[in-house]
Amino acid sequence: MVSAALFLGVAGCGGTESFTVSDLCGRKVDSALVAPFLPEGETLEVNGNLSAPEQPRCKVSVDGELYLDVRGNIDEADFDFLKATERSMRRLGNPAPADDIGDGATIADHGAMAVQACTYKGEKSQYILDIDGVDTPKDTAERRGALEKLLRAHLPVIMEAEGCRP
Repeated sequence: MVSAALFLGVAGCGGTESFTVSDLCGRKVDSALVAPFLPEGETLEVNGNLSAPEQPRCKVSVDGELYLDVRGNIDEADFDFLKATERSMRRLGNPAPADDIGDGATIADHGAMAVQACTYKGEKSQYILDIDGVDTPKDTAERRGALEKLLRAHLPVIMEAEGCRP
């Protein structure tokens, strides 16, 4: 299923367009939270075909180049996912904890991750939201800020949609 809402804004004579994504991994998202990660281009693809039950996945590409990779997962409650992924977060550049997002979150230069305890099908679980593949905006502080805003807003939405209750 390819899901994307496009607002077309032709920029000059080059034929490039500004894109707006309002659906991410089959879940509504504030398009203003996704916009900072998308450059202007000719084609937008939001690939949500990667999802499986309990594991929403989607990739957002402009002109065939990946700009946003979003993955969600319901996992066992007693596993320290943030600790276990420290090495992979380091590869995304300068990981640092983010305050007041779920039970714990890490924001890096090129990605982010948050974990929230929840009840899923009557069992204690945790939800992990992972965002990767992020190189835009080019300003690192701006990119990290945009990642934090998206993570903070999208975690409760995607958890609720998956039936994982805090």
